[in-house]
Amino acid sequence: MNPSHFQLHALKLVLILLFTPVFSITAIEVSPAKNPLERLTQGNQRYVTSTTVCHEDWSAKRSVLLENQKPFAVIVACSDSRVPPEIVFDQSLGDLFIVRVAGNIVDDFAIGSIEYGVNVLGANLVLVLGHSNCGAVNAALKNMKFDNHIQEVVNAIQPAIVATKGETGDLLEKAIKANVKIVEGKLKSSKPVLANLIEKGTLQILGAYYHLDSGKVEFLDKQ
Repeated sequence: MNPSHFQLHALKLVLILLFTPVFSITAIEVSPAKNPLERLTQGNQRYVTSTTVCHEDWSAKRSVLLENQKPFAVIVACSDSRVPPEIVFDQSLGDLFIVRVAGNIVDDFAIGSIEYGVNVLGANLVLVLGHSNCGAVNAALKNMKFDNHIQEVVNAIQPAIVATKGETGDLLEKAIKANVKIVEGKLKSSKPVLANLIEKGTLQILGAYYHLDSGKVEFLDKQ
């Protein structure tokens, strides 16, 4: 083998070694768990252990998603800046359809957005995601009063405060989880779209609680 041939083979070997990890990460990303809840569970575990895989060529990903999107789950989350669902679940562009408002409450506009996510885009899981130390729920728990639109948010959370009245222990955590369950129940009974899809068995609506300290998502009614 002459020197030029040896150098060519050596270069090929170096390129293979350099790019093999990239190919491995890509394989992980394009072959996720088929069950949407399991995809979220696995993604959160990667986030907790800092082994995230969603480090992509964003320009290429944007181009692929120009014409359409097909998210596998809808996340109803609080607006809190410490709880970004895509990061918490280690998901990429186009994977999650996010509806966010303080206290992860829902109104007709939010429900319409959720209906779009499941009925038009095809997501078959809706996850209501509360989180520890939620300021909106804490304001409702303390019966704080505001002379602006924040009061509407606090008012919407009051049923959770009523539901946990008289309980002992961490009242804020219990109220946050109760709020998640109330929103979850509201969505499950929402007609005509969500309730009908649940009855057909083509949609799951679940609740979860994000721990700010550990980054772990606790699924409140994982099936």
